[in-house]
Amino acid sequence: MKPLSIGEVARLTGVGVETVRFYERADLISEPLRRSSGYRQYSRDVVPRIKFIKRARELGFSLSEIRELFSLRVDPDTTCSEVRQRVEKKISQIDDKIDDLRKMQHALGHLKRACDSNSPTATECPFLDSLEGFDEKKLV
Repeated sequence: MKPLSIGEVARLTGVGVETVRFYERADLISEPLRRSSGYRQYSRDVVPRIKFIKRARELGFSLSEIRELFSLRVDPDTTCSEVRQRVEKKISQIDDKIDDLRKMQHALGHLKRACDSNSPTATECPFLDSLEGFDEKKLV
């Protein structure tokens, strides 16, 4: 089969050319052969691999975790329960992030309600003061 150019790989996988290069530098895909002109020539098996990476990233997996998933895929002794454990861990991490985001949303809502739109920001802005760690009440 005819090798693919980096542009063809990018088009077929829905990622940018720079992303393909990044995955190559990160050792997530193998370094392709090069023409005498220096242009990369990718084998077609890189397409499903990049699609795997892209989908895993969309699901919140880090590059390190994706490497682990790849190793699980090729290890003949790996069971689906081992993959399930990784998925459960990721779900737990996402739940923690959701909790953190809710706390941030609550704190921002509280600070927004404390803001008086007519106060000068240089002297009386509860939101900006809170970012500086300033609490006038503690000084009195």
